Amino acid sequence: MATLRIPSPLRPYAEGKQELEISAATVDGALQELVATYPALQKHLFTEEGHLRQYVNIFVNDENSRDLQGGETQITPSDTLLILPSIAGGKGKAASNSLSKVDHAALRTNQAFIIGLSLAAFVADVPLLAGLVSLGMLVATLAGRPAFGFVYQRLFKPLGWLKPEVLTDNPEPHRFAQGFGGVVLLGGFAALLAGNAGLGWGLVWLVIFLAALNLFAGFCAGCAVYYWLNRLGVPGFAKAAPDGVFPGLRPKAG
Repeated sequence: MATLRIPSPLRPYAEGKQELEISAATVDGALQELVATYPALQKHLFTEEGHLRQYVNIFVNDENSRDLQGGETQITPSDTLLILPSIAGGKGKAASNSLSKVDHAALRTNQAFIIGLSLAAFVADVPLLAGLVSLGMLVATLAGRPAFGFVYQRLFKPLGWLKPEVLTDNPEPHRFAQGFGGVVLLGGFAALLAGNAGLGWGLVWLVIFLAALNLFAGFCAGCAVYYWLNRLGVPGFAKAAPDGVFPGLRPKAG
């Protein structure tokens, strides 16, 4: 059966449950099954006319159902549904700090490939490979996606090797972190071309270390830098760290 995750603000109305197994075949059916199980959620999800409230978004894996077929979006037993209410933030002004959805399984796949290919470049002494990885990271950052996320989307996820881990999070810090790593790796490639092997491979290993820290320890150094720049009010760094999450640490499910 599909899994419907219940966000923290709604759990008091669902007996504290974090998720519910759903047998319905559509998003509307899943929501009706949810409110039938926990009637107290009805007024928090639906208007008096029975329509889904405008500020409530339902994600099927990593896609907003509003961008698909809405309530008629089909779901399968392997799908994960996430209720994502819009969250207002900001102090002293009506600033918006709405969280979005981020599939951390795709991010981890990306980190693993960055580590593996960068290590291969070092072991085989092929600076060009490091340069190609940096180029891929920078182009993907501009496109707003993980550089090697396509491997997860087209191979690992369809084959069931990795399950989606869609968390309420800000995608912007992760894009910044990837772009920063791409710049550092490009600097390493440039140093290698200039004949400075010590500096070049040192920068490559810095990217490997930071990616490994993210993959294995759940700490995104680039995300932490992004959030600290946000606190300093630097233009372009608009998203604040989610409440209760230390900047750079991977959010918990829900």
